[in-house]
Amino acid sequence: MATRIFIVDDHYMIIEGIRSLLQNGKGLEWIGHAMSATSCMAFLQTHQPHIILLDINLPDISGIELCKEIKTKYPKIGIIGLSSYNQQSYINKIMDNGASGYVLKNATKEELLDAIETVMDGEKYLSEEAALIVKKNVGSKIPIITRREKEVLSLISEGLTNNQIATKLFISITTVDTHRKNLLAKFEAKNTATLIRMATHLEFI
Repeated sequence: MATRIFIVDDHYMIIEGIRSLLQNGKGLEWIGHAMSATSCMAFLQTHQPHIILLDINLPDISGIELCKEIKTKYPKIGIIGLSSYNQQSYINKIMDNGASGYVLKNATKEELLDAIETVMDGEKYLSEEAALIVKKNVGSKIPIITRREKEVLSLISEGLTNNQIATKLFISITTVDTHRKNLLAKFEAKNTATLIRMATHLEFI
């Protein structure tokens, strides 16, 4: 069954931009959009998306308040906060109100698809930049990694080369190399051996 996607944003260009990014996504079904909280709640009375991409700034009430209202009435709907704001307070507030993810509007297509897949699996998701903000502000030593990075990390721990990982995950070698570099940076590891040791200690693998 396709994952039904709905977006709430008061800027039509944003809506169209995201729709064009997702329209060819495998297993995704775009079921519409709303440009205000009122029209969103009216839509939800007759339609049930799996995922709502929710802008924080709306013309009637804030997306943060709307998130809480949606989760109260429709707890099974997964909500991903969508914003140009990268402040810790916005991330915390919408996550506290029931959102399962937070993605900045400058996120890549891969990040957006990764967010949808992760939330559909019942897990939390923060985009790359949002995760770095949270880590920096709370001083956490536990890195936040994406679903794809976790897959790459697992295969690295099994001793696979970049070529083998690329073949197994159907992605380019360049993409694997980028994920490997991101993992080293996130774990603050100087080499692969240290990365695996730290990931094992923190129970990522």
